[in-house]
Amino acid sequence: MLRPVLAVPATCLGLVGLVAGCTVAERSADKPRQRAVTTQSPPSSAPSVTPIPTPTTPSPAVATRTAEPTPPPNLPSGLPRVPRPGEPVAAADAAGLAQQLHAAGRAINDPATPPGALARHSHVYQVAVRALVNAPERRAATYRLLEPRLRAAVTGDVMAGAQLRAMIRRPKSSLPSWRITAPASATELLGYYRSAEREFGVPWEYLAAIHLVETRMGRIRGVSSAGAQGPMQFMPATWRSYGDGDIDSNRDSIRAAARYLRASGAPANIRKAVYAYNHANRYVDAVLLYAEQMRERPRAYYGYHGWQVYYVTTAGDVWLPQGFSNG
Repeated sequence: MLRPVLAVPATCLGLVGLVAGCTVAERSADKPRQRAVTTQSPPSSAPSVTPIPTPTTPSPAVATRTAEPTPPPNLPSGLPRVPRPGEPVAAADAAGLAQQLHAAGRAINDPATPPGALARHSHVYQVAVRALVNAPERRAATYRLLEPRLRAAVTGDVMAGAQLRAMIRRPKSSLPSWRITAPASATELLGYYRSAEREFGVPWEYLAAIHLVETRMGRIRGVSSAGAQGPMQFMPATWRSYGDGDIDSNRDSIRAAARYLRASGAPANIRKAVYAYNHANRYVDAVLLYAEQMRERPRAYYGYHGWQVYYVTTAGDVWLPQGFSNG
């Protein structure tokens, strides 16, 4: 077996959805990588996560609970206005955000919620979490209004999102050359994660978390500017060492990711293994947080499965819905 290849975030496919598209990259002397963050020393084996401080001063109350975003007066060419038609909008004050999070959380945690309603509530939950990621001053006031179990879940998701958002150096002025497709069902994907866990010993939650961060569980179809491919974003050389089958297959790419993580130290040192997958401590922190959420709250997986693709642009965070195609 080849020595594991250290990964670096090349362009991270624009860090969409906080994040989608960081890659298992190959080292190459003639292909310099643009790093999203400064490379840090390898982490210790402890699976701890570096928290991002939350301000304690609540944001001032506002009169309305419905956000009324004002589009920039001069949108860059090719960028749509935000929000897009049919897109849920985060409430404008803490009470409204708490209401959205409570309603969405109840639906996600209820196994009887129909698939369509589950998808809608998961999107609302994601939008509310993104609002807290983007506006740290709103967190404390919102957290105080959440019941304890939900508060723990939201805090974890906001921390993960904040770690990934901090990796973005500058928003993009154009949309990526992607297609956005429907993901495989949550049941089908869970079968692939569990099968890979049985074969390689890597807990399925880490595979799901990486899949979520890389391509929103297979929603994004396209090759990154660094050349990474497939649902788990492998560079071709890395795939030749660890892959078997079709790089664009969820099953085959999840299995290859598990093999790569096992060769890099998992499950004994999962932090080291995820760091090898993407050489950025913030990325590792986010993956560990999402995985921990799924371990502690099994229904969290079904909520994450409904998360949509967002792309951070100069016009705002643009939702790329199913059916989006650009080039």
